[in-house]
Amino acid sequence: MPQYYIGIDIGTTSTKSIVFNKDGHIISKASREYPIISTMPSFREQDPEEILEAVIHTLKESIRVGNINPNDISFVSFSSMMHSVIAVDKEGKPLTNCIIWADNRSVTYAEEFKKNGQGLEIYKRTGTPTHPMSPLYKLMWLRDNQPEIYKNAYKFISIKEYVFYSFFGDYIVDYSIASATGMFNIFDLKWDKEVLGLLGINETKLSKTVSTTYSLKNINGELCSQTGLNQNTTFVVGASDGCLANLGSNAIQKGVAAATIGTSGAVRVAFDQPVTDPEGRVFCYVLTEDKYIVGGPINNGGIIYRWFRDNFGELEVKRAMEMDSDSYSLLNEYIDNTQPGSNGLVFLPFLAGERAPYWNANLRGAYIGISDAHKKEHFTRALIEGICYDMNDILEAVKELVVEVESIYANGGFTRSEEWVQTLCDVMDTKVIVHENYESPCLGAVMLGMLATGLVEHLEECQDMVKDFNVYNVRKENALLYQRLFKIYKKAIANLTPLLESLAEFQNK
Repeated sequence: MPQYYIGIDIGTTSTKSIVFNKDGHIISKASREYPIISTMPSFREQDPEEILEAVIHTLKESIRVGNINPNDISFVSFSSMMHSVIAVDKEGKPLTNCIIWADNRSVTYAEEFKKNGQGLEIYKRTGTPTHPMSPLYKLMWLRDNQPEIYKNAYKFISIKEYVFYSFFGDYIVDYSIASATGMFNIFDLKWDKEVLGLLGINETKLSKTVSTTYSLKNINGELCSQTGLNQNTTFVVGASDGCLANLGSNAIQKGVAAATIGTSGAVRVAFDQPVTDPEGRVFCYVLTEDKYIVGGPINNGGIIYRWFRDNFGELEVKRAMEMDSDSYSLLNEYIDNTQPGSNGLVFLPFLAGERAPYWNANLRGAYIGISDAHKKEHFTRALIEGICYDMNDILEAVKELVVEVESIYANGGFTRSEEWVQTLCDVMDTKVIVHENYESPCLGAVMLGMLATGLVEHLEECQDMVKDFNVYNVRKENALLYQRLFKIYKKAIANLTPLLESLAEFQNK
């Protein structure tokens, strides 16, 4: 009987393929990175062929490294980044690169729809906030700025759709990826005709929508030989990386949230029906027909810690090289040895604009309250506290909409710093649990694959595959301190937003 499951995560900077056994233990893994192409300041693209090659390579390599017999593979299931769009011709050849979520070329379209109120109405039906990340606004830009490509495009698809078309010759998109396009009604699970009317297209320009448990067999013969798989291996279409990170973290129960801080970050909870926010602060994406993921992403997670290290941590980088150590470990010592609250120094972590809960690409960062008593260690700790305030801002919006959150499953690179995790715990005034598996989107894809292939009847049956690692409880004195500082943080954003937007306009020119 087949005993191995493969989860593939098509991420922003790399693709990972991981072989799991039935208990959720990792048998083998492979990854391949690829670059982001930026031909203009606001453009962020990738080569679809490079990503397809990464999927094929990592799939083949994970099987080889694990010495896995293809007959022992039950299924291959997919996780993928959201908000990507590619125009393809009738032969399935790309007319554009893959325009990814970080692309901001359509910022003026998003701003216009935010101001005229149409964006909020579209969001209320689709669950995708009004922001240039949304393929809806990317397609508006393409229509007006590259009309020949727009006119000649046979389909507009995501990177996962491109991979599945290459494997099977069919254009399909799962409800989860579709629900992050801004063009899909999450209440009736169909393409939104009113939105398509705004774009001047119909459903034939988009892929057929399918459940996240939809499966296919008979992989393309050439790819079958390249990967070493059998043609009758089951492929499960899967869902988006954010939704599957929740599933792979055990955060699909009432009262449980998932918090991720890697390059960027996110806070998400599962809900049993679609829900949108009257203020448009959070997204709502589909996991399955009876599980919806509500939450928000931040642009500014670990990437701004790296910015701080690269620009202000020269001494720590040099010392780390001399000691054959890690520069982040030295910076983390500043965090560990500095009092919570950073002596009243507050950081607004908006170096790359911000998504949730403000959805404002023109926000900018700031240190507030600097005095001559502040030293490097205060600036270091204030930076990670600012990221935690940003995450808490999303959690507060989520709690208003759905449920009280009693515990948070944390994952991502920030969990390597115990004090950072404890700070998030104190800022959110909620117990935080870190589990030993850092590959939650791949594990989530496998769990969904188990549901799709009938190995389990309910996703909750997969909970034992997630192994808890450490539990952080709230330090009440610090939680009270952070409540005061969080109010100042919120007030600072409200008062400084016009000024920050003016500076962004100056910078953009």
